[in-house]
Amino acid sequence: DMGYEALSANGSESCKSPSLDKLAAQGVRFTNCFSNPICTPSRVKLMTGQYNVRNYVKFGWLDRGQTTFAHQLKKSGYKTAVAGKWQLGKDKDSPQHFGFEQSCLWQHTRSGRSNEGGKNIDRRFVNPLLEINGEEKDHTNGEYGPQVCTDFICDFIDQNKKNPFLVYYPMILTHCPFDPTPDSTDWDPKRLGSTTYKGDRKDPQRHFRDMVAYADKAIGQIVAQLEQSGVRDNTLVIFTGDNGTDKPIVTPWNGTKVVGGKGTMSDTGTRVPLIASWPAGIQKPGRVVSDLVEFTDMFPTLCEVTGAKLPKDHPADGASIVPVLLNKADARTKDWVYIWYRKQVMVRNKHYSLLANQDGTNAALTRHSGLFDSERLKDNKLTRTERAIKRQFAAKIAELAKTRLSTASKEGRAAGLKNKTNR
Repeated sequence: DMGYEALSANGSESCKSPSLDKLAAQGVRFTNCFSNPICTPSRVKLMTGQYNVRNYVKFGWLDRGQTTFAHQLKKSGYKTAVAGKWQLGKDKDSPQHFGFEQSCLWQHTRSGRSNEGGKNIDRRFVNPLLEINGEEKDHTNGEYGPQVCTDFICDFIDQNKKNPFLVYYPMILTHCPFDPTPDSTDWDPKRLGSTTYKGDRKDPQRHFRDMVAYADKAIGQIVAQLEQSGVRDNTLVIFTGDNGTDKPIVTPWNGTKVVGGKGTMSDTGTRVPLIASWPAGIQKPGRVVSDLVEFTDMFPTLCEVTGAKLPKDHPADGASIVPVLLNKADARTKDWVYIWYRKQVMVRNKHYSLLANQDGTNAALTRHSGLFDSERLKDNKLTRTERAIKRQFAAKIAELAKTRLSTASKEGRAAGLKNKTNR
């Protein structure tokens, strides 16, 4: 839940992210990376390297017949771990089933909430309810969930510094509730958590800034651990967000204000930060690039970097970003991105997007003059070039609509067909 505008390197005038800014200055910062509007669809797309139309079943569940990047890297000799938010299936072996040998998670086997005196308490932050390798662990001594996960990752890195390793960290931050962090002035280690979804401390703007700062601090701790363990130079670190910033957050950005658009098929709902840092691999570090990137691109990227193979018959939905990292972007082809969410679908490039119902009806073209600067166009006002772009994008929507649940397992397809809203 950290949109593009939330990093100071990207122009935020309220949030500070010095650790990520440093990674960007020493790596590559992307300005055109797009996610899905909410978390589960984004993570399914990221982990499997496929468009959601092919294999997305329902919210909070990853079809157990799917192959993830963790499977492929594990086959190639990598030690694998996941920490943070799971919400992809409550089976005790779920992370291991999907290729992760070690796990420290919130919302794995249980909801991550508790009932205290008739009140439903969110237990992801202060005094969290987590699962460590599938075993429930209730923290009640003032621990902070994101810090527990970060420490777990740092321990894993040091334990595996003599081996190739993969760490996947879908951070619990900066998702609501907008809550104090241990660095906030109103942190209370005896509190059990928020009694409301968005947060009951009634200061969301300040707490969101604090949460961004703490997420950035966690990144700094992980980078420091890589250095301490002697593996920083040849470790590729990729940072992104799973969807746009949530409401009611408003971020001063480059002289304007960006209103959080999580859950919407818009720039504010889908444009997310992307930073890659790899001292031994990136050529001409410090670049800011406008190449199109979407989450299907991460699977082939990880396979190319590690020498792992893509799964047999894997659809070519993604384009590795390695050529961009090597300053050879001309060797990469990426003309558009595709976002399938609920009952809508979008195809877009840097300058135009077509948003339609999933059957192709009610298609409307939007012109993007810059970041967070968009205008929906009327059909009778389209130029000849714009009409051609609309036809091209509409044809892509129609082509991919035919692939619904085509790579899902039998169980996944049955569940997916029951999910009429595609949520």
